[in-house]
Amino acid sequence: MSVRAVRRHCQPLMARAQAGQARHFTWHPERMALVAAYVTSQIRERYPDLRVRPHGVWRRFEAHDIDRWGAVAQAHGLASGPCRLERARAQVDLAFTAALLGAHVLSQWHYRDAASGHTLMGSEAISVASLRWWSGGALSSDPHQPCRTDAVALERLLTPDLAMALQVGPDNPLPGLEARANVLRQLALALRAHADLFSRPDEPGLLRPGHLVDALFRRCPTGQLAAADLHDLLLYALGTVWPQETQRAGAPMGDCWPHPDAPDGWVPFHQVSQWLTYSLLEPLAEVGLTLTGLDELTGLPDTRQGGLLLDLGLLQARDRAFHTTRWRPGDEPVVEWRALTVVIMDHLAEAVRGELGLSPEQFPLARVLEGGSWAAGRRIALAKRPGGPPPVLLDSDGTLF
Repeated sequence: MSVRAVRRHCQPLMARAQAGQARHFTWHPERMALVAAYVTSQIRERYPDLRVRPHGVWRRFEAHDIDRWGAVAQAHGLASGPCRLERARAQVDLAFTAALLGAHVLSQWHYRDAASGHTLMGSEAISVASLRWWSGGALSSDPHQPCRTDAVALERLLTPDLAMALQVGPDNPLPGLEARANVLRQLALALRAHADLFSRPDEPGLLRPGHLVDALFRRCPTGQLAAADLHDLLLYALGTVWPQETQRAGAPMGDCWPHPDAPDGWVPFHQVSQWLTYSLLEPLAEVGLTLTGLDELTGLPDTRQGGLLLDLGLLQARDRAFHTTRWRPGDEPVVEWRALTVVIMDHLAEAVRGELGLSPEQFPLARVLEGGSWAAGRRIALAKRPGGPPPVLLDSDGTLF
């Protein structure tokens, strides 16, 4: 139950793949140069100056190059310098909301962003929908302070209200709608259980994710915090939020699944909590809290990164039926695919830096992912399959993966 455990438990599966002994996949390192060149071409095309902003929900809000968060901040008086601390709290509130609500969308569900006129799909759709819903005050118990998420409003959340906000209907179904609503209701319980992190002495009754900013200032007088430590703090605080699909000794394990070749028989991924940690990097930095050791976080083993490896042949399924079978997140081939993705993303990041002539300090993993492998995974999926679905059929409610 830590981010440092992710690589430690994934690497033995990669060692088996390198020895030709993985149960479900074969590894083809001779294709690494091709994949690195493909990812590098995406980076150079999208960011000619190589100034790639970090991975996180903020990039999804910018779908079609529209600064939606900036417009919301301006409209609600959060853009000026004197509001810097409250803006960071609001951003953390929003990041929690968007990360927990939008972990995964595999269906044809779509969202029409009325303000821009664009119809969006996938992670961009649910991220933009989260922003619009949240900025309208849906998760604030104070109508005079719409741009926040608090425990009282979360407890009152009704699934039909979420369905209306996400434009869900018979012709636009979203798998896992009830599960997503329940995750947000469970967030209220987590906020109450960890008031030391999510309240302030001057507002003890107001529990919101954004008060984590104040808690981190109290805990980090130097203004520096290891990204892995922040992740593990989030994993601890959000322990009751995760669905109970996997348990060990009666405790929910979240995005952690069994595999016979892994240490202790378990492979942790912690995809949503890592996505949230990446997403907190920018708001925390804006108020003087710096996350160090970002590369202790891993590449996210999602359908874009993992799909890229399959579509370009770095990984190949031993059984071709893998691509036509509908899987659950805990099924052994899916767990193995994701574990291999975690480790291969480290190798790919090194190869991409070699193409760019940059060091890990100049181009950390978070920039490779955003620049990068996520965009490349989407592009190759669109080239290979109408609408761009991933090369794996998954039944997932989107709350963990």
